[in-house]
Amino acid sequence: MSKKKIAFVTGGYSGEAVISYKSAITIENNIDLDIYEVYKIDIHPTGWWFEHDGEDLPVDKNDFSITVDGTKITFDAVLIGIHGTPGEDGKLQGYFDLLKIPYTSCNAATSALTFNKRYTVAVAAFGGIAVAKSLHLFKHSPVTPAYILQQLALPVFVKPNNGGSSIGMSKVNNADELEGALEKAFKEDDQVLVEEFIKGREFTIGVFKSKGEIITLPITEIISKKDFFDYEAKYVAGMSEEITPAQVDESIAEKVRANAKLAYQVLDCRGIVRIDFIYDEQKAVPYMLEINTVPGQSEASIVPQQVRAMGWTMKQFYTALIEECFNY
Repeated sequence: MSKKKIAFVTGGYSGEAVISYKSAITIENNIDLDIYEVYKIDIHPTGWWFEHDGEDLPVDKNDFSITVDGTKITFDAVLIGIHGTPGEDGKLQGYFDLLKIPYTSCNAATSALTFNKRYTVAVAAFGGIAVAKSLHLFKHSPVTPAYILQQLALPVFVKPNNGGSSIGMSKVNNADELEGALEKAFKEDDQVLVEEFIKGREFTIGVFKSKGEIITLPITEIISKKDFFDYEAKYVAGMSEEITPAQVDESIAEKVRANAKLAYQVLDCRGIVRIDFIYDEQKAVPYMLEINTVPGQSEASIVPQQVRAMGWTMKQFYTALIEECFNY
């Protein structure tokens, strides 16, 4: 039986490309080469490239093929490992849909929707999931800090509405900090989300589908040494503690798992996603913050921690993700 040809796409056009390349190492080391023939494609602002014998060969975007030593290669499926645009926001997914090539992530509509933090929580709330009170701001229609403070109670988080790596995010405790926080966020995006702070425990959970069944991975609790889980806390060693599996009462864990599964269904997710929650202990409610549809996969990342805690190897995990994408 001939092996399925898998294009593994990495890189991207945003600052998050550096994280894509970190994830790429884990993914490449753990795809089962007994089953798949894997071709790493670097989707880069200078072009789309396949490296072969030290030479960058261009991808033919007409049919997403490469030509190696005179042989044209097309792909059975695409494993998407791009954080940020164009791999996490639906643009590549729409392209692969047009070419009828299966891929391992959420579809174009879900990827685009979940890349927008505000639209994500709006749809989740519509589906019955608790979310923080928030305001959605646009660069073309500025509002005053006073207007924001009429609607929301301090402290608030101010964050760029798109993107996944907490770049440009601030926690605002005092009214006079709000203007600077808005400027910082608008440098990253022309839409900004201002969200009321919920005091509670921070949990994050990976969810994926295998053989038609939605599976939740063991929950991770994030205990940040910073005031919140920002870019530095996420990517600088020692700035946050991640406990997998979380040491948490089963009744709380069950609420987080149930809401995570519901979010996966309501937003029509595919492949592996990671969903962040704050659990308000006074109200005994998990509030959903956001969904990452291409979660980090570097060795230290949360999803690989959770996969190992479940007792799976990363190889089993990537095989399950690739096989599932042929069912759509």
